[in-house]
Amino acid sequence: MQAKREKIVILTGAGISAESGLGTFRDEGGLWAQHAIEDVATPEGFARNPRLVHDFYNARRIQAAEAKANKAHQALAQLQEHFPGEVVIVTQNVDSLHEKGGARNVIHMHGVLEGALCATCDHRWPAPDEMEPETTCPHSSAPSARPDIVWFGEIPYAMEEIEAHLSEASLFVAIGTSAQVYPAAGFVEAARSFGAETLEINLEPSDLANRFHSHRFGPATETVPEWVAALLT
Repeated sequence: MQAKREKIVILTGAGISAESGLGTFRDEGGLWAQHAIEDVATPEGFARNPRLVHDFYNARRIQAAEAKANKAHQALAQLQEHFPGEVVIVTQNVDSLHEKGGARNVIHMHGVLEGALCATCDHRWPAPDEMEPETTCPHSSAPSARPDIVWFGEIPYAMEEIEAHLSEASLFVAIGTSAQVYPAAGFVEAARSFGAETLEINLEPSDLANRFHSHRFGPATETVPEWVAALLT
């Protein structure tokens, strides 16, 4: 019987992009600090004030477009290229820094800033640099374009695919995530239930640190390349 091919499933959060200049929810002085989450990251907020929401995501889109992949993103791309098994990257981030760093087939469970979604017909297309309430869908012509972002209260994308990968993982790694937002916060328990080893790589212990078999703490641009180098040698 052929041996089971090793599979590493990696979940990344805002902490891996922070050193590229993209702020997290909790950063003081950043874009998120200037707005209440319910105003810019919920369907209800968009219904109340679509102009505010579009302006917020236009600013995030510009910021993300200017950001460069850091050593942590690049290290994970190298792991994908050289690991003898399969490496699946699932990200909670809506930037494309994994792709800029060379990663392939990244699963964006919360959508992407570069995408637009029609709230009327669910058509998707590349977002222009700036969107506004009058932006129309190229498929239905309805003026109901919104960022292709999963907001609070909405179901993340690709959950069945992610769950299938977790069931096959030999190693589950969470990088730069606070482990406070479900369903992603439940991935470590799911992976453990299927027999995977679990590793947390974070600036400091998360709320679920005790659910991981092992840990590496410190800046992602240091800890992730060190871990990848050790794994590949």
